[in-house]
Amino acid sequence: MRRTMLISMAAAPLGAVLSGRVFAQSPEKPKVTIAVGGKAAFYYLPLTIAEQRGYFKEQGLTVEIVDFAGGSQALRAVVGGSADVVSGAYEHTINMQANKQYFRAFVLQGRAPQIAFGVSRSKMPNYKTLSDLRGAKIGVSAPGSSTNMVANYVIAKGGLKPADVSFVGVGTGNGAIAALRSGQIDAISNVDPVMTMLSQKSEVTIIADTRTLKGTEQLFGGPMPAGSLYAPEDFIQKNPNTIQALATAMLKALRWIQAAGPSDIIKTVPEAYLLGDRALYLASFNAVRDAISPDGMITEAGAKTTLGALASFNERIKPAEIDLTRTFTNEFVQRAQSRMK
Repeated sequence: MRRTMLISMAAAPLGAVLSGRVFAQSPEKPKVTIAVGGKAAFYYLPLTIAEQRGYFKEQGLTVEIVDFAGGSQALRAVVGGSADVVSGAYEHTINMQANKQYFRAFVLQGRAPQIAFGVSRSKMPNYKTLSDLRGAKIGVSAPGSSTNMVANYVIAKGGLKPADVSFVGVGTGNGAIAALRSGQIDAISNVDPVMTMLSQKSEVTIIADTRTLKGTEQLFGGPMPAGSLYAPEDFIQKNPNTIQALATAMLKALRWIQAAGPSDIIKTVPEAYLLGDRALYLASFNAVRDAISPDGMITEAGAKTTLGALASFNERIKPAEIDLTRTFTNEFVQRAQSRMK
């Protein structure tokens, strides 16, 4: 019996089942700091669920989540060494590789950007075509963030370049709503629940919408991976057990969301996330639910779509020089899936 037990343990070196729970090898770095840009947005809902439901703790991790105004600022925190991992847009891994800095996404949160682009009805009542945006002030979560990327791509379809407009960082919460209502911006590229609130109250006209798989396909012509957890390549290589623990916790969160009802979400997220309107929050969740990844996997097709989109408006991105295999890995999610069967 003892021999059989030893053989079984050797056959599963990364973890063992005990009392119905799976324990992996101890994380090399049990205290991890994750930088995120706009944590209350649905874009990062899986991260919030993993935190609120204690999935990180189950994996032996103490996780500190530091919130920034946008994804580009969260990325800078990791580059500067004040955080270990970014919860942010997958496309940043491609942007960074163009600068000879290598980051890899290891679990996907969103299989569509969940970003909508709207034109202010009060500031631009006569808007007809994208060319009307020339000279406009466009609100984004933060310059260089995913909301900025989507805005760049949208205006490029109208023959405009980033230099033809002005981008204004407005965050992803009440600040973004206030910026549009006060007339500081003419248009906005942002996430939910902000965009659903502005749309429901007829304050914006939505002209591009990636909150659904269909809308994403229409805009980009293919799948577009969005929110993910990504980290410097050397951090992943040095801390594989830590990365595995993070991926496993996030996969549990993704699976929980797939089975959860709207009321479950309301009970789990912090009250401040609701922006004072539960009905609005539920409507926003229903609008983006399809865009939340069911399995945490990044596809090669999605990576190629992202590369093409970035190259369309950013001359620094040369597709022939980008090695997409170094921008993401599914090995940690796949291992988590096999353990959780």
